[in-house]
Amino acid sequence: MSSLDDFDDEPADQAVQALRACNAAPRFAAELVAGRPYRDVDTLVTRAEEVARSLPWDEVLIALGAHPRIGDRMAGDSTEAMSSRTEQSSMTGADDATREALLDGNRRYEDRFGHVFLIRASGRSPEEMLAELERRLGNDEDAERAEVTEQLAQITALRVKALVS
Repeated sequence: MSSLDDFDDEPADQAVQALRACNAAPRFAAELVAGRPYRDVDTLVTRAEEVARSLPWDEVLIALGAHPRIGDRMAGDSTEAMSSRTEQSSMTGADDATREALLDGNRRYEDRFGHVFLIRASGRSPEEMLAELERRLGNDEDAERAEVTEQLAQITALRVKALVS
């Protein structure tokens, strides 16, 4: 898709498929498609964030399943894989110690919370992501779920904007 008009006019099943690369939670795509047409890109992006923030935890977990670990390169040429590689592009400059610390932190995080560590990587250095990972390891379950949901909303907004821009 290349524009908001294309998104608004696309058959529903194709729009849902495109949105799944932005957020894999089924409710997310269904709600955004049901809200078409959108007045402008900002309205669509705002709605995408609202829907992502309102997802029940079981749907957030579905969305998390489509995200690689920080520092892992997602293979393939799917829209989601390309988005992930772009978002994590700062990792190409990470030194070995930072990469190793992220690998260790990812393991500890997954052992503690049972899912991948999710963070909006776009605009963040590897060191910033590592610091956030270490900080969030101290969260309780409820606080971490809230942070994960917020990070998912931010990632979703970036991807939806890219989809229609």
